[in-house]
Amino acid sequence: MTGKELAWTILNSSQVADCRIFTVHRNFSQRPRSKDTHDFYVLRCPNWVQVIPMTRAGEVLLIEQYRPGTNSVTLEVPGGIVDPEDKSSEHAGFRELLEETGYRAEKMIYLGRSYANPSIQGNYCDIYLASNIELVQEPNFDEHEEIESRLVPFTEIAGLIKSGAINHSLVVAAFYYLHLYEQSLLKA
Repeated sequence: MTGKELAWTILNSSQVADCRIFTVHRNFSQRPRSKDTHDFYVLRCPNWVQVIPMTRAGEVLLIEQYRPGTNSVTLEVPGGIVDPEDKSSEHAGFRELLEETGYRAEKMIYLGRSYANPSIQGNYCDIYLASNIELVQEPNFDEHEEIESRLVPFTEIAGLIKSGAINHSLVVAAFYYLHLYEQSLLKA
């Protein structure tokens, strides 16, 4: 079977909950071969953006913030929801970087796209390298954000991932996309 032949058919979809930042939908779906049916519950969320901000000196700007899902503080990169008023995920990346850190990037380089959890979510996260960042203002946090920023030499990132200090799966994926980008530059 090809990928298309493996896809289930959604016979009926209904919203069962509205949780402000996502909605929960019940999809009554049918298998392609046996025609058996099953309920799947999926989250519909806005798309996200993540930004790996780097200085001219080769430092990465990381942030620490509280994450209620794990009830812990995580070490990650700036990012957030692509708002309806954002022209693109790149625009959202510039906005999120400025809001969360007070830094502005000279340019954004698209690195790739990752799906957070395709078993229950349909949204994606676009990943950018923000090059030549400079501090231009104080951060302007969202109502429920408290964020600390710190510059880390790029050479320490792999160790932070290996040690578990960076353990947010989308952030780990973002740094892998950056690695692939760097490898493509070496081959060019």
